[in-house]
Amino acid sequence: MKETGRPNPDTPVIEVRSLDLWYGDFQALKNVSASIRPRIITALIGSSGCGKTTLLRCLNRMNDRIDEVRIEGEIFFGGMNIRQKDVSLTTLRKRIGMVFQRPNPFPLSIYENIAFGPRVHRLASGSTLDGIVEESLRAVNLWDELKDRLRKNALDLSLEQKQRLCIARLVAVKAEVLLMDEPCSTLDPMATMKVEELMHRLKERYTIVIVTHNMQQAARVSDETGFMLLGELVEFARTTDIFTRPIDKRTEDYITGRFG
Repeated sequence: MKETGRPNPDTPVIEVRSLDLWYGDFQALKNVSASIRPRIITALIGSSGCGKTTLLRCLNRMNDRIDEVRIEGEIFFGGMNIRQKDVSLTTLRKRIGMVFQRPNPFPLSIYENIAFGPRVHRLASGSTLDGIVEESLRAVNLWDELKDRLRKNALDLSLEQKQRLCIARLVAVKAEVLLMDEPCSTLDPMATMKVEELMHRLKERYTIVIVTHNMQQAARVSDETGFMLLGELVEFARTTDIFTRPIDKRTEDYITGRFG
């Protein structure tokens, strides 16, 4: 895959402005504003039900699929307000891809899992797909493990391999932003370490936003962290600042285990 020039680190890839979201009468996000910078890992932390996954799903409009959701505010990506009605959701979700909490490979071969996206988006066909499959699997350190098993069913892989395969599917369609919702929650410590190492490698080429309940993981992998509480983005700063010198008392209380 052709390497592009490094973007300006001060220019946000995604900018969220005054975002509110309701599920029916329940307000899940309250006046959230944040800037996601390019080619770093941004972590969203907070206790269950705080709104971090809801916010993550707003970044590629996954919440649009839920009945009785109402959203106000703006989200800019590449200078475009993705909340506008004329935005192509297919194109948006190609550029901003999602990795879910539990790996969800298609019930197809390993090869077809990778080739599916480029075919649908008409990025490649025929023998060109072979190169995309190899390149995508190499990007997630799976090629050497799976190159002799490409026609095997992807559902037979280990959980950790399935998760890396799902990331490879995003690489194959040239995603620019990777959204990861608790990507290691179902993995054992060794598998978690492999996925975290992969994230560090991938941030050289992609912007990554990760939701995690694991504060240690956020401290290990992320460059910037947002702490959420009851639908509010309480504090958003460099990860080292969030964990060593938080500004808001509520952040300090969460980080030190007084609640959560």
